Amino acid sequence: MALFGSEKEQKKTSNKVRPSVVRTNNVAKELQKVAKSYEVKVETLDFNLFDIQTYIRMNNGEKEAEWELIEEDKLYELDEESALLNPNFQMKQMYEVEIFAKNSQEERFSDFKIAIGANATKCKVYLSILANSHIKYINGLDNELVVMIQKRKIRSGILVGIFDEMVHDVVSKVTAHIRVAEAVTYSKNETILIAQSYEPTPTIDDALILHYDKKEEVDEKSKVDYASRGFIQNVAEGELLIEYIKPQKGKPGRNCRGEFMAPKEPQIGNVPTFNVDEKIKLVETETNIRYIANENGYIAFEDNCYTIKTDVGIDEISFKTTGSINTGLDSDVSISVKETDAVKDAIGNGMEVEVTEIDVDGNVGSNAVIKAIRANVGGQTHKTATIRAEKIDINVHKGNAYGKNIHITRLEHGTVDGDIVSISQAMGGEIRAKEIEIEVCASYVHATASKFIHINKLQGSENIFTINPILKKDAKKELGENEEHILQLQREIKEMASEKTSRLQQVKDGTASFLDIKKRLMNYKKNGIKMPASFVKQYQQFQKLQENVKQLSVDLEVKKEKLELLNTKTTSFQEDIFEARIINKDRWIGFNEIRFHLVDPPLELSFKPQEGSRDKVFGLVEIEEGEFAIQALNE
Repeated sequence: MALFGSEKEQKKTSNKVRPSVVRTNNVAKELQKVAKSYEVKVETLDFNLFDIQTYIRMNNGEKEAEWELIEEDKLYELDEESALLNPNFQMKQMYEVEIFAKNSQEERFSDFKIAIGANATKCKVYLSILANSHIKYINGLDNELVVMIQKRKIRSGILVGIFDEMVHDVVSKVTAHIRVAEAVTYSKNETILIAQSYEPTPTIDDALILHYDKKEEVDEKSKVDYASRGFIQNVAEGELLIEYIKPQKGKPGRNCRGEFMAPKEPQIGNVPTFNVDEKIKLVETETNIRYIANENGYIAFEDNCYTIKTDVGIDEISFKTTGSINTGLDSDVSISVKETDAVKDAIGNGMEVEVTEIDVDGNVGSNAVIKAIRANVGGQTHKTATIRAEKIDINVHKGNAYGKNIHITRLEHGTVDGDIVSISQAMGGEIRAKEIEIEVCASYVHATASKFIHINKLQGSENIFTINPILKKDAKKELGENEEHILQLQREIKEMASEKTSRLQQVKDGTASFLDIKKRLMNYKKNGIKMPASFVKQYQQFQKLQENVKQLSVDLEVKKEKLELLNTKTTSFQEDIFEARIINKDRWIGFNEIRFHLVDPPLELSFKPQEGSRDKVFGLVEIEEGEFAIQALNE
């Protein structure tokens, strides 16, 4: 919306500019001419609209036809696609206007700020009423608003009386609101559609989209992970891998300026020239061709053909060669890393690998992380390396291994955490599992199990063998939650028992009065006398008290049963400890220690087998109620 000049400028302009009547198809241009000729700002000029004439013609393509004047009542009949979407059809408007200088004193709607805007194609035109606009109702306001809208549309080159059937309804609603309120101040901007023509459908150029390429767009301020370079692009069955968007020519339109909008010709430059094998499904429609994975794996491109593979063999995984590899545990991708040089790392420093299965012939370097369903390491793991898999097999382990079924040929001060762990030779380290079996145990081994520890040959000392029934995090969490529930139930039972005692005393104290009232009420009823309301109320209150006591008794019993169940559950956490065993088939040498952790009561018992002892099996026994000891057993 054009901003008005200052009052001083408007007064200066009114003294210079003589009103003039012109007939034009471009009012904005005429205003610029007048402003230039009088050396004033165009913002200080305004115009009165005397007449609007609309002309149409249909060219035959060879020469231009004569313009034909169309009557105002016929304008909306032009809203037919057969005419308006015909490229040979043309239309224009001529306006007869009087241009003059504005006078701020005569401006009745100076506080009512409106503007006309349109979308990019000029096919939708909007009326904007700006925030803080103020307007009072006057007679004929609807006509005044229509004129204001028309004048601003004409300034913007928007046709009047075509595509704008909704204008009168819009103005009617606005004026109705103002008439009811008498005066309105708009607290925020309001935007209303006042014209809509034929929006063109844009042309679509052909495109080839590689959906399998999962490289993420990185914000300029974000830290780029150069170690993750997408060496392998994993795919899942049913995943859309590649999509070819077919070229589609758009449909024409005509905007609210009356301009025909012809669609451009689509550009074609991405037609697929590659092939796919049976592992990739092709689905074609009118608008695109979609290439969909038929199975899990990673996508490969060889000899101009896309396929899906599951096995990959590489020499090493390092920052320089592949970067980190992440295909997911359920990708069905298996990697074989072939580097075997003892002074090199098959998986380099800081590399992260996540696949279904991995076989590493050589070493796993510092800070490397492997996640898999099955992992096999033929070399050794660095002390800061981490391997997580359901099934793990490691030759020499110095790092961290977490899984379900773990086998290690030689443990050298590494950490092992699993369900079932077997170690051929343990030379220091920490082991946690349900079941632990060590073929040869040297020194400085800390082994903790929930079921048993089995040692075939003991060759060292300073070892600690522990049985702990709540070794695993899940068991610890479950026990903790169970104990919290027990404490809560104990508090509730105590409170309910106290309340029950109090209510029972109330019943005891009120029984005599209750029986007396009951006797009187029966007498009243027998003799047909209306019973006193106070007696009835006391009788009902006592009955309710008795019912509360009964319900409290029922609820209390339920709570006690729950407590008993939870106590039984807590006891069950350590029941297996009496079945747990630490077995050493060899004789005991040096300083070694056996420990058992009890849950309830929370105790740790310790036993140090004498050097030279040939006691093989150790377990926990209850000597008498509440007293426990670690003893050598026959089984």
